[in-house]
Amino acid sequence: MFRVKSFQEDGGVLFEIATDPPGFTVDESLDELGGNLMLPPWLEAKRMELENTLPSVKVRVLEEDKE
Repeated sequence: MFRVKSFQEDGGVLFEIATDPPGFTVDESLDELGGNLMLPPWLEAKRMELENTLPSVKVRVLEEDKE
């Protein structure tokens, strides 16, 4: 079984993020989720390269998530 979170950004791009158990909050709290680049151990050596290559992401709270 896996968990999925889908969302669409303002430009129309649809993102779907899936994870195998234990889930999204195994290494971040729900309040911090999405605020940091989380990498598997085999990519940690490339962290600086990836951080410099990937576009920055702004995490915003959706109205439905505030409840």
